[in-house]
Amino acid sequence: MIATQGAKQIEMASGTETFVGKDSQLYQDYDHLYKNIFQTQSIVVMVEGNEVKSVELMKAVSRLEHQLQATEGVIETTSPASLLKQISYRKTGRAEIPNTDEAVKATIDSNPDMFGGIVPDDTHILISVVMAGSTTDAKQETILHATEEAVTFANIPPSYNVIVTGDPAFRVSMNNEMSSSMGLLLGLSALFMLIVLSLVFRHVRWKLLPLPVVLLGIIYTFGVMGFLKIPLSMVSMAAFPVLIGVGIDYAIQFHNRLEEELREKGNRTRAVVETVRHTGPAVLIALCMTALGFVSLFTSSVPMIQDFGKLLLIGTIMCYLSAVFVGVITIATFDSFAEKNPLRKMKALKKLEKAEKTGQKEQKNRKLEGLLKNLTDFTVKYDVIVLGIAALLCLGGIYADQSVDIQTDVKTFVPQDMPALMDLEHMGDIMGGENELNLILKVKDSADPEVLKWIDEFGEHEVEGRGHIYSAASIVPLVKEYNGGTIPDTKAEVKAIYEQIPEYRKSHYVYGKNMLLLNFNIGHAVSDIKVTGIEELTNVVKEDMRWMQAPPGTSVTITGDSVVFIEVISALTSGRVRMTFLGLALVLGGLLLVYRDWLKALAPVIPMFIVIGWSGGIMRYLNIEYTPMTATLGALILGVGSEYSILMMERYFEEKDRGASPMEAIHMASTKIGTAIIASGATTVFGFSALIASPFSIVSNFGKVTVIDVVLALIATFMVFPPLIVILDSWRDKRKGVQVLQKQKNNKVQGAEI
Repeated sequence: MIATQGAKQIEMASGTETFVGKDSQLYQDYDHLYKNIFQTQSIVVMVEGNEVKSVELMKAVSRLEHQLQATEGVIETTSPASLLKQISYRKTGRAEIPNTDEAVKATIDSNPDMFGGIVPDDTHILISVVMAGSTTDAKQETILHATEEAVTFANIPPSYNVIVTGDPAFRVSMNNEMSSSMGLLLGLSALFMLIVLSLVFRHVRWKLLPLPVVLLGIIYTFGVMGFLKIPLSMVSMAAFPVLIGVGIDYAIQFHNRLEEELREKGNRTRAVVETVRHTGPAVLIALCMTALGFVSLFTSSVPMIQDFGKLLLIGTIMCYLSAVFVGVITIATFDSFAEKNPLRKMKALKKLEKAEKTGQKEQKNRKLEGLLKNLTDFTVKYDVIVLGIAALLCLGGIYADQSVDIQTDVKTFVPQDMPALMDLEHMGDIMGGENELNLILKVKDSADPEVLKWIDEFGEHEVEGRGHIYSAASIVPLVKEYNGGTIPDTKAEVKAIYEQIPEYRKSHYVYGKNMLLLNFNIGHAVSDIKVTGIEELTNVVKEDMRWMQAPPGTSVTITGDSVVFIEVISALTSGRVRMTFLGLALVLGGLLLVYRDWLKALAPVIPMFIVIGWSGGIMRYLNIEYTPMTATLGALILGVGSEYSILMMERYFEEKDRGASPMEAIHMASTKIGTAIIASGATTVFGFSALIASPFSIVSNFGKVTVIDVVLALIATFMVFPPLIVILDSWRDKRKGVQVLQKQKNNKVQGAEI
């Protein structure tokens, strides 16, 4: 109940702040200098039809604007109708729309500078509903619904098609899609778990119980997520199927051990105590190693990767607590009820009748054990070849990983058939690109004519000289419009013109007395030249500013959505490498702390490092791009895959302590615990498989690679780990033997001397 209250506080996040940390200088410039001062966000109503320059349509648009201007949060609206009224007011003193279609068309055609941005051709017009750049997501959704309602009541002629679009509409739709897809992912993950448990967990009673236990842990995680204000983003929503795949293993381990203790001891209280005492610490060690792999995600500079790491860490703890305090007690309670069931004896008879079938199952298990034994024999016999091939593939994968593309365009992450995306792209096709470079000028006086002339000259130079800069927008065109096409020569004249320009138009480009804005339209740069191209273009603009220097006392900061994403490139290249090596160091340090043995610390980590190299090669071969999600794979492989090697190693040294040779010990480890590891791996694979069904390509591709990586981790556990542990342990045994002989020899020499 408490967790449910916390879950209600979860917020969706899909803006720039999910990609770039708010404490970075780049984001500070974007947030404080641009977003809160100059940036506005617009819901766009696009009307298309055979002839849009008509009186009937303009009057309908005027009715729409009148209703929207009364909506809370709307700063202004701009449309062909409002511009026609402005022109009419200047000429006649009356703000009205011309009476004939011919007059409307003539006015629009004769003022291309005014109407070019909102009347691109004879079949399309745009109505811009402007909000402040800092408007919250919830408020944007409210204004969006108000716009859609206003369109209905505006009585736009039925011969016209109306589309409500724009970035705010796209984000609202994307958030809604994320919410609905979350239910799909959890539902599929639960279904897959039912299948796996039915197949691999048939030897215990209440075989499906681990699923509700782990789902309870997920509910706890939702609650903590809400109370800690961790937002739900495209990346963090994938944490929950991952947690089901990882967390259910905890519930299975406790369930399996408790059933074993109940059969052997019969006393429920003692069985519960023994289960928690023996299984609790073992599973806790595995959890800690998994958590150490996840902790490295916190070092990323991409906020939604940090949130992903937080949810994985919190979720594994919650699933563990659920397995200990809910799963164990529930099984003990069910066992108590089962004893009182009068049909229990009948069920026992039926179980005896199934003994023969059980024998068949055991025979199948023996076949699997035999297969694993033969595989172990093969890998140990050809240890140099197996380890050499594994190492070469790892090195090749690391090299191939450097050429894997990086994708940060949010529009490629969402379902490509999402109506809001299709509408936004349709508007882009009609109007051209919408990406911008925003140049913020800090000046001594915003009315300085020299500064305005520099803005005019520099803007023209960049538009003419740089292929990906299509237009420049600033206060200069408005000043020219009010001054007969020229820039005044004195500050007093400029200030007088500023007073004539309506505040809602001037505020787009002038803030106070010391700040101006120059926008460069760079079209579809995010999709055309990618973020790396935008970085190069930004550097070119900076170089041009060194050549065409701004007037003394002027500083220029380049910012905006497109520029902010440049930081993501660094985070996804050097950042993911740093995360992976930090994860390796943390897991290695954790194992050293637990075992106080370099071999036991190193042996489980080496196979996972090899898998990380293999994973890079697989991504390059399958042409899967790095995204904020796939950048976490190194840490995820360490967190999930190291458990398999640790379990194998534990059993290996357990057999060694009983007097077995290295070869005998690895045989016992691979055959006895190998079947359990395969069952656990299958459970994890099925849990991750749910991600592949996500309509978000960023999540779907992550699911594909994760499933492949878990399979690779299993392959490394059964093919790389056995020869590796045998070689290292045999080498250490020989070295210890040599040291013992040397010590005995020294003792004999000392005795002879005495």
